[in-house]
Amino acid sequence: MEIQLIKDTIIKIENKIEKVKSEKNREELSELLTTLKSEVTKLSETQIDHAETITSFTHLSTHEATRKDKNQHLLNLSLEGLSSSVKGFESSHPKLVEIVNSICVMLSNIGI
Repeated sequence: MEIQLIKDTIIKIENKIEKVKSEKNREELSELLTTLKSEVTKLSETQIDHAETITSFTHLSTHEATRKDKNQHLLNLSLEGLSSSVKGFESSHPKLVEIVNSICVMLSNIGI
């Protein structure tokens, strides 16, 4: 059941990314999401709760960055949550941390 929740959340993220106006940003976010899916799938095999948290914060951050009436404070909070959700994985899942950091930077730039 938890894996399905992750898959559903990733579909929601993909739908949000489709609404990004800049084609370059949209393509880059799609590539990052593809890599994130792979990394989260690996993580979910051993730590499903952490994988769900990372996926949920990614969805929330994407929502805040792409909504019509942006709230920079909410975007910053969601990005902080996303970044915090991967703390401690630097040594065991370095690619996951790298991807999440890249997503945070991109979403922050889109949100401005």
